[in-house]
Amino acid sequence: MRVSTPITAHAPITAHAPVDEAAIKRAIVACGIGQIFEIYDFVIYGLMAGALARAFFPSTDPIAGLLGTFATFAVGFVIRPIGAVVVGSYGDRHGRRAALVVTIGLMAMATGLIGLIPSYATLGVWAPVILVLCRMAQGFSTGGEWGGAAAFLVEYAPAQRRGTISSYQQAATALGLLAATLVAFVLSAAMDSAAFLAWGWRLPFLIGFVLGPVGYYLRTRVEETPAFESTVERQGVSHSPLRQSLTLYPGRMLAAFGLSIIGCVVNYVFVIFVPSFAQQQLHIPASSTFLSTLIAGVVCLVLTPIIGRLSDRIGRRPLFFAASAASVVLAYPLFQVMVTMHSLSGLLLAQSVASVILSLYAGPICAVLAEQFPTNVRYTALSVSYGFAVAIFGGFAPLIATALVRLTGDPVAPAYYLVAAGILSFIATIFVRERAGLPLPDDIATLTPSLLEKPA
Repeated sequence: MRVSTPITAHAPITAHAPVDEAAIKRAIVACGIGQIFEIYDFVIYGLMAGALARAFFPSTDPIAGLLGTFATFAVGFVIRPIGAVVVGSYGDRHGRRAALVVTIGLMAMATGLIGLIPSYATLGVWAPVILVLCRMAQGFSTGGEWGGAAAFLVEYAPAQRRGTISSYQQAATALGLLAATLVAFVLSAAMDSAAFLAWGWRLPFLIGFVLGPVGYYLRTRVEETPAFESTVERQGVSHSPLRQSLTLYPGRMLAAFGLSIIGCVVNYVFVIFVPSFAQQQLHIPASSTFLSTLIAGVVCLVLTPIIGRLSDRIGRRPLFFAASAASVVLAYPLFQVMVTMHSLSGLLLAQSVASVILSLYAGPICAVLAEQFPTNVRYTALSVSYGFAVAIFGGFAPLIATALVRLTGDPVAPAYYLVAAGILSFIATIFVRERAGLPLPDDIATLTPSLLEKPA
C-alpha cells in the first residue's frame, strides 16, 4: 500500500504526457553509464589513498601521510557545492542533458591528469599542488553530476515508478564503486607491493580517462527530459534558480540537506575510510580490503533497485527512518566487530551490513529529493542541498574518522560520527514531504513558501 500525503492546494501540478518505454530505457542507459564513469573516477582516488600518500605526501608517520591524502580527498568535496550551484543553475536554464555532457568531459580530463602527475620525489611541492587542483576539478564535476542525473531520471519516470527508475542512478553509482574497487583489487593482487606503489596505482586513473568518452558519447545522443521541455514551452525557465530556490524553499532545502547526511557518512566511512583503515591499523592486506569492499558493493547494488521499487509501494520516509535508526544502533557494534576479529571475515561482515543500511537510503534518495522541488529549480535545489551534505558530512568523513582514531587512540571512535549522522537524518526525515506516486510539482511561482515544511 502506498503511503502519501497530498500536495498542498496552493501547488499546481502537471502530469506530463506518458513517455514511451524505449525513451525511458535510453535515458537510463545514457545516465547510468555516465554516472558509472563519474563515480569510478571520483572514488578511485580514495581507494588509492595509501599509494597516493606515499607518492605525494612522504612522511615517516603513515597516519600523517594518510591524513594528507584524505585532506586532499576532502578538497574535492569542498568544491563540490560550487559545482552544484554553477552546473545546477546551468542545467535549470539550458537543460539537464547539456549540463551532464559538461560534467563527464571535465571529470575524464581531471582523472587522466592525476594518473600522469610526477611524484613528490620528482616534482617536489608542485606535485601535491597539481593533485589538489585535479581533485578540485573532480569535485566541481561531481557536484553538478549527481543532481542532474537524479533530476534526469525522475523527470523521465512515470509517477508510479519514480522510485524504481531513479534507483538505477544509485545502482549505477554502486556499479561505479564496484568498478573502481575491482580495478584496485585486481591490480593490488596481481602486482607486487613495490611495483604497485611505484607506478601501478596510476593505471586506474588512466583507465577512467579512457572510458569516460563512452559516457560522453551516449549523453549527446539522448533527448532532453519531457518535464524540462514542457517548462521551456511554457516560458517557465528560471533565470535565477539559486535565488528562487533559497527564497521560496529554504525549509525544503534544509530538510533535503539533513536527509542526505546519513547516506553520505555511511558510504564514505565504509567504502573510502575503512579499506585504508583496515590496511594501516588492522594490517589486513590491501587486496583483502578491496575484495571485502567489492563484495559489500554487490550487496548494495542488488538491494538498491529492490528498495527503490519498495519505496513506490510504501513511500520514501519509512525507509529513511529505518536507515537512520539502523546507523544509530549498529555503528558501534560494526566497528567493534572489525577491530575485535581483526580479519577479512570481520571486515566483510561489517561492510556488508553497512551496505544494507546504505541501500535503504540509496533506493529512494533520488526520487524523494526531486519530488520536493518544481522543474525550473529542481536541478539547482536538489544539487545544492545534496552537495552541501556530501561536502560537509561525506567528504570530511574519512578525515574525521582518521582524526578520531588518532586523537582518542580508540579504533572504534569513528562509530560515534555515524551515530551523530543517523540522529540528524532521522530528525530531518520528519520534515520531508511524502510524494510517492503523486505528479511532480511544476510551477514555482505559485507554490506556497515556508521556512520549514510541516511534518507529513
